[in-house]
Amino acid sequence: MNSAFYIGKSGLKAYSDSINVTAHNIANSGTTGYKATNSDFRELVFNQMDQNINKQLDENSKIRTGHGVKIQSDSLQFSQGVLTPSDSQLDFAIASGNSLFAVNRDNSVQYTRNGSFDISVEGNNAYLVTSDGGYVLDRNYNKINIPYVNGKPDTAVIKSKLGIFSFDNPYGLFRVDGQSFVPTDVSGTAAVATPSQYELRQGMLENSNINLAKEMSDVIVTQKAYQFSAKVVQTADEVEDIVNNLRR
Repeated sequence: MNSAFYIGKSGLKAYSDSINVTAHNIANSGTTGYKATNSDFRELVFNQMDQNINKQLDENSKIRTGHGVKIQSDSLQFSQGVLTPSDSQLDFAIASGNSLFAVNRDNSVQYTRNGSFDISVEGNNAYLVTSDGGYVLDRNYNKINIPYVNGKPDTAVIKSKLGIFSFDNPYGLFRVDGQSFVPTDVSGTAAVATPSQYELRQGMLENSNINLAKEMSDVIVTQKAYQFSAKVVQTADEVEDIVNNLRR
C-alpha cells in the first residue's frame, strides 16, 4: 500500500492528540495551581532510497522517505503562575521554585501546587484539607491538626506546619488530575524542600501558568497540520484509484 496512507494517518493521530492536550490546557486556564502540558513531536523511522547506480553518493545526498510523525511525549511546564490575593488565611501559594504541597487522598500521597485549603472538623480535632477533602500533610506526612484559640482555628501556625516537598526532576511527575501529581522513576522521590528552594506566601493563590494567546495560536497551527495530513490521505487514495484504473 502507498506509504503516504501511513504518513497521513500518523499525522491525523498525532495532531488530534495534540489538539486534545491544548484543549485540556485551555479548559484549565482558571484552575488554581494548574501546570500546562506541551506536545513534543518526533518523526517516525525513515527509509533510505538509493536507487541511483552511482554508489559514490554520500549520506547527505541520498534520498530519504519518512513514515510520518508521532507525539514523543507530553512535557510538563513548571513555570511560575501569577499570584493573586485571596480572602482566606487558609490559602497558600508557593511563590518561587518547583516545590509542591503533599496531600493524602484515599491513603495515597499526591503532590499539588493548589494551595486553596479549608478546615475539616472531626470530633475534637480540626484538620487542614483541600477543597475535595484530601488531608494536607506536614513534612513527616502526617495530617495537620489545627489548634483552636478562643474558639477559633489558629491559622497563624499553619504556615510553619505545612510540608513542602521537592523533586530532582519535577518535569517527570505524572499528572493524575488537573492539579495533582505522583512521582515516577523519571521525577525521583520526594524530599523535604529546604527554605532556599521556595517562598511560601499566606493569603495568596497561584493561578495556572496557561498563556491563552499561545494556546490559541497552537490550536490554529495544529488544525492546519491536521488538514494537511487529511489532504495527504486523500491524495494517496486518489493516486491508488488512478493506478488501479490503469491496470484494468
